[in-house]
Amino acid sequence: MTAAAPKKIGVLLATFVVANNMIGSGFFLLPASLATQGSVTAISWLVGTVIAVVLGGAFARLARDYPDLNCPDDYVRPALGRDMGFLATTLYWAASWAGNNAIAVAAFGYLILLLPLDGDNTTVRLAGQLVLIWLMLAINLAGPRKVATFQSFCVVFGLLPVAAVLVGGWGSFDAALFAAGWNVTENSDVAVVFANLAPVFWSFVGLETGAMIAGIVDDPDRNVPRATIAGILLAGVVYLVSSVLVMGIVPAAELAASGAPFALVAAAVFGPWAAALIAGAAALKATGTLGGWMLVAGESGARAAHRGYLPAIFGRLWANGAAGWGLLFVAVAMTAIAFLTLAPTVAGQFGTIVGMVTLLIVLAYVAAGLSLLVGTPRHPSGAKEKALGSVALLACAVLIFSSPWTMIFGAFGVALLAWVLFRVFGRRTG
Repeated sequence: MTAAAPKKIGVLLATFVVANNMIGSGFFLLPASLATQGSVTAISWLVGTVIAVVLGGAFARLARDYPDLNCPDDYVRPALGRDMGFLATTLYWAASWAGNNAIAVAAFGYLILLLPLDGDNTTVRLAGQLVLIWLMLAINLAGPRKVATFQSFCVVFGLLPVAAVLVGGWGSFDAALFAAGWNVTENSDVAVVFANLAPVFWSFVGLETGAMIAGIVDDPDRNVPRATIAGILLAGVVYLVSSVLVMGIVPAAELAASGAPFALVAAAVFGPWAAALIAGAAALKATGTLGGWMLVAGESGARAAHRGYLPAIFGRLWANGAAGWGLLFVAVAMTAIAFLTLAPTVAGQFGTIVGMVTLLIVLAYVAAGLSLLVGTPRHPSGAKEKALGSVALLACAVLIFSSPWTMIFGAFGVALLAWVLFRVFGRRTG
């Protein structure tokens, strides 16, 4: 008797998967980073949402041609060759673990409020981030199932109190306060909006996951594009609403100096008791996100190793399914980044990390646009694919050139160094 095929998920559940993979550390800490610029950054959220929708559409189209894809190499190599497949795969892998540092910064920024420690002490913050990194490593080494269980717990109990603030906070919203903090820089509104596109886009990283789960979605040709776009729009609305809300309740200068902006808002709306509740919930959700993305880093590293793009040891799985050796490398690398990016404030350290990581992710997204534009003999590029690929590349260009030149040169330098090492030492199998 043939076993029944596993039941696939519908468009609604797929939409929430996409949205949940995006709503993480950026949601909890970016209001503090953006407050250094002003509430004009609400426009950055609008533009960032449009860019995310464009790129999400590109990935949704690729999912139709490659329904079993689980790695950038699956859609890049057929169109652009092995070298571009290597770059897209390894840049995505590197960004997935480097970005975990930003999540650790956000998580400990809230957790410190519950501990009898000095949150302004950089040594304390560094130690706290390292504890979270290695604790999440321990959970990941226990196997993917343990990570999934832990993450589910964090999602449920982490978002509910924050949702209460988003709903109940509007009674305390002060339009005059929001207007007073519109632009607290010496630059024009357009310059501020443009300069904050890359940090804002960090919050949309994960938009590609709709395409990555196409194999478990019912009627993927129709539902993956719907779930991807709907998930992005849902996340965009949450980001925009929360950003406007917090900047209309707490003065910009106070937000910018905070490592836990939502806790400040909760205290202003409901009283001091609420700050601790929100801090705990936000720390829990961000910690769950950290554990989940560490799992992604281990798995994407293993897939890259199986294709010959990383040393074979990264692809060795333990008996429980954990990519143990790759995860150990990730934890050590994250530890080094924590030391290198340490800054006087939580928001400052967070901003440095997300700026760097966003550019690496966008370079990987460039490969998706090029793949659509070029096509393959099996999946030729028609007018629709060429148009979608061109617009996706334009969106990537906007994100790249909105970043500081030092970060742009740094990201391209990392890509070039990785490619040279691959050409010299890369394994030619797979």
